[in-house]
Amino acid sequence: MAIFKKDPKKFDYKPRYYKGDGNPYEFKHKFDEFRTTVGKRKNIKQKFDAAFDDFKDSGYRLNKTIVIIALILTFIFLYIIDFDLTIFTSKNN
Repeated sequence: MAIFKKDPKKFDYKPRYYKGDGNPYEFKHKFDEFRTTVGKRKNIKQKFDAAFDDFKDSGYRLNKTIVIIALILTFIFLYIIDFDLTIFTSKNN
């Protein structure tokens, strides 16, 4: 619970004889320029919303074969532990 939030100090160190672009000691993730959840967003809800929007726009589809196999294995497991599977059927008495 910080009342006054302070950003961490950022040092702009440049080596004396370095002739390249930017700071060679800057730490940056490999895929930051492709991520939308990294940046100036403050709270976790905005990050979650951005990630969910990216997931919807990515075109990823759920593999039906894996879902069917998971359902079959779940029902086999429920049968092995003697779970009462009649709750999935409706009785019209």
